[in-house]
Amino acid sequence: MKNLFRRSQDTSGTDPRGTATTHAPKPGGKGRPTPTRKEAEAAARAKARLPKDKKAAAKLLRERRAAENAKMRQGIKSGDERYLPKRDQGPVRQFIRDFVDARLCFAEFLLPLLLVIMFLQWSPNDQLRTFSNGLWSVTIILVLLDSVFLRFQLKKQLDQRFPDESHKGTLFYTLLRALQVRFLRMPKPRVKMGQALPQHY
Repeated sequence: MKNLFRRSQDTSGTDPRGTATTHAPKPGGKGRPTPTRKEAEAAARAKARLPKDKKAAAKLLRERRAAENAKMRQGIKSGDERYLPKRDQGPVRQFIRDFVDARLCFAEFLLPLLLVIMFLQWSPNDQLRTFSNGLWSVTIILVLLDSVFLRFQLKKQLDQRFPDESHKGTLFYTLLRALQVRFLRMPKPRVKMGQALPQHY
């Protein structure tokens, strides 16, 4: 019985005819498939591009990040959907930006006028301070009326152009776009003031 058991152990790597099987583990093997020549060459090129010096490697990494950030900023400026935040993506948001950019909004003058009003408030002249109070009241009234009119016009256009799209959050997005000074808006305006809007988005 002992001999029979020993024989079964010795022939575990052979077939019934006593020949060695091809799937027996190779002594000293790596346990993974050998990479192809193309894969090996690509890995060698990638490794060669990385400097061995830690400072040089860190510098190269910073340069790559700076290049990626610059590419992302350029994509956001141009309105490239691949780089836009989620809140700016989609045809509805693009139409809102174009609609606001194509008209003169009083809201975009709110921040500059606020700076002027604050400057006038510090004046020792009583007449200038009184004028600043009146200017502030007129500015608020004009911004409110223009914003209501803008919202009414935009809602009508959205219902006609995008009847099946969700309009959730469009009011806040519209007002936020209108409050920004034109040259500071991101993404950058792609239509000029008074320009006709595209028919399809």
